[in-house]
Amino acid sequence: MRSLTFIVGTGRSGSSALSRIVNRHPDILSLNELYASLGSTAFPTEPITGARFRRILTDPNPVFDTLTRSGVPLPEFLYIRRPGRYAAETTGIPALSLMVLPHLTDDPDGLLDEVADEVSGWPPRPVARHYVALFELLAARFGRSAVIERSGYSLGWVPRLSTAFPTARFVHLFRDGPDCALSMSRHCGYRAIALLREVVERSNVTDLSELTPDHVRALPADLSALLGDRFDGQRLIMDREMPVEGFGALWSELVTEGVGLLAELPEERRMTLAYEDLLDAPERELARLAEFAGVTPRADWLAAGRAELRDGSRGSALRLPDAELATLRERCAPGTRALGRA
Repeated sequence: MRSLTFIVGTGRSGSSALSRIVNRHPDILSLNELYASLGSTAFPTEPITGARFRRILTDPNPVFDTLTRSGVPLPEFLYIRRPGRYAAETTGIPALSLMVLPHLTDDPDGLLDEVADEVSGWPPRPVARHYVALFELLAARFGRSAVIERSGYSLGWVPRLSTAFPTARFVHLFRDGPDCALSMSRHCGYRAIALLREVVERSNVTDLSELTPDHVRALPADLSALLGDRFDGQRLIMDREMPVEGFGALWSELVTEGVGLLAELPEERRMTLAYEDLLDAPERELARLAEFAGVTPRADWLAAGRAELRDGSRGSALRLPDAELATLRERCAPGTRALGRA
């Protein structure tokens, strides 16, 4: 098996830029937002056929299609920038096509056909073995020797990923808490996440899949509407008053849990990468990442990486009013301590 590395984090930490940088390395297969795209269907517990694995890869992500139909697609949705034969309004966009394949090729529809045809005939086996075969297929297709998957909002996936891929390595990418929380507060995806978490909490369930019609009827109208096939995304998500301090608490919760989960891995299977360190010393930090992932940190790649990184958003939280910034820092304090950056 080729070396496999997962970059995990809260998201809004420079991770999309890092995926673009990783994709420039001629030896790395960059899987951009693979598990974010597949969502809760990604890891069935029982062995599955190739035909079912194909459905996991190609069935649309219903939440993402609903956001697109509702006028609030995530900026990370690469497919809709240059749409092909799939659309959220009609066919639904295959999960693998939304962010993974357009990151690799200008012909995501063609590559999807190749992948779907190949995996359909694979024999029944645990899903992790299907993924390894998929990684091998794509790495061979693009002539890459190592695989790096990077998804935002992915720290909670660490136990599943480390169990499924017991030799995989993990990079925890993180960013200054107040800056990250402020970025979350302005992002349609994280605003939707916060609201859907509220739905789950109010309904006293552990996952959206457990909601019943009675649960939905008991919700306030502005929350139950989010569970429909289409809604007014601008009004219900973007125009809603959502204090940034709530996103500071979310950041702390995700980071604190994630640090604990990563600490359970052997030290040689994990490393940390701070966004601010990437900005301050890009060649040094990218070289660390490359060596950890098992590839050579080529000089031309390091130079391209430096050019990709921009520090315009560093310190963005400092522009908040003093009282708001103080509250935000308080909410971020637990996560900052968990990172050892207090």
